[in-house]
Amino acid sequence: MTNPIADPLVENIDSDALSDLVVIEATPEGIATVTINRPEKKNAFNAEVIAALHEAFETLKDADGVRLVFLTGAGGAFSAGADLEWMRSAADWSESDNRDDAMGLANMLSALHHLPQLTVALIDGPAFGGGAGLAAACDLAVATERSTFAFSEVKLGLTPATISPYVIQAIGPRNAKVLFATGRVFGATDALKWGLVQEVVPDPTAFPVIRETLGAAMMACAPGAVADAKRLVDDVEGRVIDHVLIEETARRIAARRVSEEGQEGVRAFLDKRKPGWAE
Repeated sequence: MTNPIADPLVENIDSDALSDLVVIEATPEGIATVTINRPEKKNAFNAEVIAALHEAFETLKDADGVRLVFLTGAGGAFSAGADLEWMRSAADWSESDNRDDAMGLANMLSALHHLPQLTVALIDGPAFGGGAGLAAACDLAVATERSTFAFSEVKLGLTPATISPYVIQAIGPRNAKVLFATGRVFGATDALKWGLVQEVVPDPTAFPVIRETLGAAMMACAPGAVADAKRLVDDVEGRVIDHVLIEETARRIAARRVSEEGQEGVRAFLDKRKPGWAE
């Protein structure tokens, strides 16, 4: 198996360990791109694609120097959801077998959601079912005007259970109920309105500008602080603002102030120089 990586200076990315179904490319600056590489099937999921994505995210979690992760699909489609052959096979499985299979998708989405780097979905074309779930599990999602979305599981007698935590967090329960219950196809404008994506661009030619802009922005940010900031949102969201939470947030900022990054960042600011991670 081969998996091209643009620059070997980003450490701990083992290209031989990953399937051709998923390609990782990384720049010397630490910008990684994960591409679902199954264009003949519109990047539809099967067990092998899910396993390859999970391995890619686990690899990036521990990759030294990776500061920003983009997720996209090859050949003008983000992901058309579940592969028909995979669905046909699952129809004959037991409930226990289906549960084990579903855990593969659940664990992959969790690995993406919990990456320490900022994660960005670059969506062109269809993002259906699990593909829309991938978009929701990223920190930021950018779609082209021709992108389409759907949670069409109910039309098959199913529900979008595995992706639901990320989608509901992104679009809210009321929107989720309508989209989950109707299975309707909707476009990028509605996806933006409901919060599934945060930006819509005319076409994929805008993606390089997004990469460059976000890449420059993330190079100015301390990697450890970025990871802690993401965890902070997950840990604080939905909690009652009581004495326990107030104490916890005070403890977190105190720990950051005395951390190596916190000390370097403040000193660099006072000395009117760039901190070490931005040089």
